[in-house]
Amino acid sequence: MALTLEIVTPEAKVYSDTIDSVVIPTVEGEIGVLPGHIPLLTQIEHGELRVTKGGATTWLAVGNGFAQIDGDTVRVLAEQAITEEKIDENAVEAAMKRAEADVKAAKDMDPQQYEHLQSLIRYSGVQLAVKRRRR
Repeated sequence: MALTLEIVTPEAKVYSDTIDSVVIPTVEGEIGVLPGHIPLLTQIEHGELRVTKGGATTWLAVGNGFAQIDGDTVRVLAEQAITEEKIDENAVEAAMKRAEADVKAAKDMDPQQYEHLQSLIRYSGVQLAVKRRRR
C-alpha cells in the first residue's frame, strides 16, 4: 500500500507523488501518516514536512495551512511550501534580516503587517533549518 501526497500553495503545485509515509507539522504537534490512516482534517503551521519514499527522506518547508487525509490520499494546502533543493539560503537570510529590521524599526505598525512580518520570519527560519539539515 502507498499514499498519494499532494502539496499545493496559492502559486503552484509544489509536490505530487506516491509515497510510503509523511510527517506533517500541525498546531497540535507532528503527526505521522501511513497508508490506511483515518480521515482527518487538521491545521498545519510553519515547520518541516518529512516525506519518506523507498527508504529516502525528503524535507520540505511549509507555512500555515491545512492537511486533509482521506483514505490513502493526503492533501496539503499551505500558504507557502518549498522543497529543500529550491531554497536559496542567501536570499532567505536576506529576507529574514529585512523583516526583522522592519519589526524593530516599526513603532505603530498595523497589526496585520506585524503578523505578516512575524510569519515571514518564522517561515524563513524553517527554510534555513531544512536547508542546513544536511550539513
